[in-house]
Amino acid sequence: MIEVVSGSRCVDCNICVEVCPTNVFDAVDGGHPVIARQPACQTCFMCEAYCPADALFVAPLAGPAPAGSPLRDEAFLEAHDRFGEYRRWLGWGHGRRPGSLLDRNHVFTARLGPAPEASGR
Repeated sequence: MIEVVSGSRCVDCNICVEVCPTNVFDAVDGGHPVIARQPACQTCFMCEAYCPADALFVAPLAGPAPAGSPLRDEAFLEAHDRFGEYRRWLGWGHGRRPGSLLDRNHVFTARLGPAPEASGR
């Protein structure tokens, strides 16, 4: 669930407002977008994926983080490099390698052996 819009990182582009499928954010004239409807968040990570400034943190929780949780603390998230974490996993952003390059599924599928020959009926 979306927990933080970083005041120090946000560039007021409002991309998060535009990409959110459940209208969680409100744009603010001359300011940072705000999390206006957090309960509507479906933890889809679209806002974090598209944020060009890595200014958002979506906690991998189905509900809001409890009061006092470090997942709601901007300083903690900054110190632990959690902003833009999902974008890094995806490999989105300048200078990042696509996450698909880390995929090791081919190792598993190679163990299955060749596909069976189609029967000639």
